[in-house]
Amino acid sequence: TQANKSLAKVVFDYFYLSINLGSFFASLLMPLFLRHYGPAVAFGIPGVLMFIATFIFWLGRKQYVRVPPATHDPHSFLHVAKSALTSTNGAGRPGYWVAAFGGALAIFLLMAWAIGPSWWPKDFGFVITACLALGVLIAFGGFGTSLQLERARGLHPDENVDGVRTVLRILIVFALTTPFWSLFDQKASTWVIQGREMIIPHDQWWWPSMIVKDAGQMQALNPILILAIIPLNNLFLYPALRRMGLEPTALRRMGTGIVFAGISWIVAGMLQLSLDGGAQVSLAWQAAPYLLLTFGEVLVSATALEFAYSQAPQAMKGVIMAFWYLTSTFGSLWVLLTNAGVRNDAVTAHIATTGLSENAFLMFFFAAFAFAAALGFAWYARRYPMQDNYRAG
Repeated sequence: TQANKSLAKVVFDYFYLSINLGSFFASLLMPLFLRHYGPAVAFGIPGVLMFIATFIFWLGRKQYVRVPPATHDPHSFLHVAKSALTSTNGAGRPGYWVAAFGGALAIFLLMAWAIGPSWWPKDFGFVITACLALGVLIAFGGFGTSLQLERARGLHPDENVDGVRTVLRILIVFALTTPFWSLFDQKASTWVIQGREMIIPHDQWWWPSMIVKDAGQMQALNPILILAIIPLNNLFLYPALRRMGLEPTALRRMGTGIVFAGISWIVAGMLQLSLDGGAQVSLAWQAAPYLLLTFGEVLVSATALEFAYSQAPQAMKGVIMAFWYLTSTFGSLWVLLTNAGVRNDAVTAHIATTGLSENAFLMFFFAAFAFAAALGFAWYARRYPMQDNYRAG
């Protein structure tokens, strides 16, 4: 509500802290269970723990404030969008045809995958195609709806129509964060592969040899750093910035986080260059890109939860949170498309002319991708009309 909206950031920060506390132990211990006891145990333990957590959650059911599910809402996001697209009021129906084109293109993509013509990229399997089709539907459907949204007025309350426009604006912000997820999610794949080329410094007194025995365990740095960075930001960094006259707004934090993600991949790329040159690189050096990426994650992911909740109208909060979780999906889509493109002979030949290995080239490519996204994010953030959609009481 308006009275306690200052607590929203605290709530989302504590939520993020709690999930990363569990992630820390999983990242640290699961690689050991996988190595010593096999995948059955490594996958079975999290399953058992999830069952226990669900049971504990169920035990506290009488303590929760439960809001009854809403009945059929004739003024929901989809109903307002449908009214806007199908309305015949006004000159022409540009939005309808834009949305229809998006629907036709999505169907075409799925049919091309199913039929498999000779010109269809062989690396475009169902996952890539389905994600592309979904992205096309959202992009063209959203743009088409925005073109004709005013036609929904009179058919739906003004606050619902304005709410849909707010959601469409937020979707652009979300779209510009997808490159961040394409970098972040690869820490569990690309960075682990890189770590296995490095030397684990068991001979150093400061290395926790009793615990860290596999490159995959470096992922535990991410959640443990989050547990430190969130309170440090709230207690020291943000107050210091405010004293300097710089307000760390949600959009500023998110844009800065994307930049830090890009920097982390430049550092990872430099480590890869050393490995490619034959140098023996200590696994401890991976702490640097992990620190930068985790700082970026706190600024982007934890902040975005707060941003989405504050911007979405009450009736649209569920919709906007659902769209937020799709950003990770489309971030992974960028990775799949890039990996498919690298398998092209022409692209492989171009990479060879740079003198870089494929891994190093891709690391610098994704860093540049993040910087380009950060520029686009900064441009749009300056034009974004901030909302205050906390309840009055």
